[in-house]
Amino acid sequence: MHCSRIRTALSARLDGEEPPPGLTPGRLDDHLAGCRDCRQWEVRARALAAGLGRAAAHPEDDPAAADALLARLRAAAAGPGASGAGTGGKRAG
Repeated sequence: MHCSRIRTALSARLDGEEPPPGLTPGRLDDHLAGCRDCRQWEVRARALAAGLGRAAAHPEDDPAAADALLARLRAAAAGPGASGAGTGGKRAG
């Protein structure tokens, strides 16, 4: 199975959506068990979703935290070698 299809399904799962046709939670978990790249992608996607959730919940409480999150997202989008070390320039979703 192609990792891009798995990652689409993982993104849907993170968002509480139905997986694409033909992909069940068991098939996703089976793929993750054998694919280190997709496991790492899922970890990054979960971290991104959690950070966005925190920033969106109360941006007025800590504007600096929201600014820091945006800076990390921009660095990650810039690709390898940017200051967002460990992201590999890949984006979630």
